[in-house]
Amino acid sequence: MTVHTFSAVLPHGITLSCRSTGATLASKKALFLHGFPEGAFIWDRIIGAVGGETLHCVAPNLRGYEHSTAPIDMQAYRAKHLVADIVALIEQMGAPIDLLVAHDWGGAVAWNLAAQRPELLKHLLIVNSPHPATFLRELRDNPAQQAASAYMNFLCRPDAAALLAENDYARLWPFFENMGGASWLTDAVKAQYREVW
Repeated sequence: MTVHTFSAVLPHGITLSCRSTGATLASKKALFLHGFPEGAFIWDRIIGAVGGETLHCVAPNLRGYEHSTAPIDMQAYRAKHLVADIVALIEQMGAPIDLLVAHDWGGAVAWNLAAQRPELLKHLLIVNSPHPATFLRELRDNPAQQAASAYMNFLCRPDAAALLAENDYARLWPFFENMGGASWLTDAVKAQYREVW
């Protein structure tokens, strides 16, 4: 199925660039949230396979990604604002949605949304993003998790974006290559990532 793109203009002034498949007025709706350092395009194969007459699939680029609104103020990227974006998008889609699928950073947003607004979704599927309470406990008590999560300190640096972009994103490719190989990371897929980054 062909993946379509559109802009979701939200009532609080944020626009999310989105990818979608399936009939807009389908009886079932699913939303897919990407992680870091990805973009909505990572869901294309999945939403292309499952979207149809009875399932409308939407994969937004979260704020700050690709063609979505990218506020300058770092505070604008706090979880509460990202959750507000997804709440508004779900309401535009016609709440409640049948399924929210989320990966990595998108999973952190989804956990917060599910805790704060459970009436907006019927099912939640999280990939590679532990429950926040479990994650905080492990960060506090587990030296192995502390070491595994140390890269997040680098990502919080004011110069992180510039450093990540250096030398054809040399610091970003290992996010994929060091996680059990990346045979799927073809030149064409790398070009998609470069465009998003």
